[in-house]
Amino acid sequence: MADQATERTTVMASPRQCFDAAADFERYPEWATDVKQVRVLSRDDDGLATDVEFRVSAMARSTTYTLRYYYGSNPLRMAWRLQHGDATRRLDGSYEFLPAEGIPDATEVVYSLGVDLAVPLPGFLARRAEARIVSTALDDLKAYVEAGVIS
Repeated sequence: MADQATERTTVMASPRQCFDAAADFERYPEWATDVKQVRVLSRDDDGLATDVEFRVSAMARSTTYTLRYYYGSNPLRMAWRLQHGDATRRLDGSYEFLPAEGIPDATEVVYSLGVDLAVPLPGFLARRAEARIVSTALDDLKAYVEAGVIS
């Protein structure tokens, strides 16, 4: 799965609310379908998580990986890179939270993901798995934020 998948959705909430939900890693098990456990290992000077360990269910098994997060100069963008994982060689991506054009108090969320599994899959299966991860992540985030849990 060496390709990069990118998908967009509109969320009826502010970019800040969307960012805050995505950056609140400890709550992922409450709303992210495949995430079973999260542990924040380190934070930056602003209190944002920089190293985060995840345990997720994937392809009928449990897998663990650690991501390093980068926030850069744009406070409504977050990117990550795989530090180590038991089933992945590459897992990097980003969320960008942009004001939705023409829709007040709405956000266009852009999610990009690149995955390379340790166990090779045929190309069509790899692309299907990557697309599922991206669409599930966006659908879960949208449902969570629009439910009004984040203020």
